[in-house]
Amino acid sequence: MSDIQTSVSARVSYVAETQGRARTLIYPPSSGREMVRPEQEYQVVRINDARTLESPPALDSAGFQFFQHESTVTDFYDDNMVRKTHYPEIIKLLKTILGALDVVVFDHNQRSAVRAARGQLGVREPVDAAHNDYTPNSGPKRSREILEDAGKTELTHYRLALINVWRPIIGPVQDVPLAVCDAQSIRAEDFVETDIHHFGEDDLDNPRHTGTIYSVRHNPSHRWHYFSDMQPNEVLLLKNWDSLKDGRAQFTAHTGFINPNSPNDAVPRESIEVRTLVVFP
Repeated sequence: MSDIQTSVSARVSYVAETQGRARTLIYPPSSGREMVRPEQEYQVVRINDARTLESPPALDSAGFQFFQHESTVTDFYDDNMVRKTHYPEIIKLLKTILGALDVVVFDHNQRSAVRAARGQLGVREPVDAAHNDYTPNSGPKRSREILEDAGKTELTHYRLALINVWRPIIGPVQDVPLAVCDAQSIRAEDFVETDIHHFGEDDLDNPRHTGTIYSVRHNPSHRWHYFSDMQPNEVLLLKNWDSLKDGRAQFTAHTGFINPNSPNDAVPRESIEVRTLVVFP
């Protein structure tokens, strides 16, 4: 019998039933303020190791896809190097594997519980809440803003998709992997529209950016997956919004989770996520 472990049972944080409008307030770690978010409830779910699946998940069906990809970046905490070197790498990757007409990289973030606890600017802890980054309203709005900022408004009428590219900074990722939910297993009523306000170090009273995301309600039909022991030469694509409404994956719930089978000497997770707008022919 094979000793390959095909899944783990772990807790996923879902949004609880809330009164009134759900909202999330995100403050910089250096502020000392705690994140404010809707009440959460943990559910123990089975999270399949997608490496063991017979058919690898695909972006347009499951909402996520795994690729091998080498980067020449030597320091993923050097924002200038990330923008100068990694952004073009990601643009080339997405144009190649997705056949994209154009790709606009508009943001990135690094996550490390250890560095965030030390107060390193711009670094946040892994997210512990099932969510999707956009909604049917905020996806188109953000896409228009991105194209306007890039001086590419002529691309507004093409098929557009907001896709994140997630990569470990060090590996293997064992303690807090990224879990993704098969888009075909989520129903529209499982999503809860949630206002989100991001605050900067220079102003803790007025948000630097305001948007709308989806929180996620628990549903036993959800099919969760992760890729075990991810390394820095591997990336995971997550589709957060697609302008096409033809039955393909449009939203992909995801969250970090504490892996109960993580070894005691596991290296604490560090990861970088590059946010892109993909324009299809």
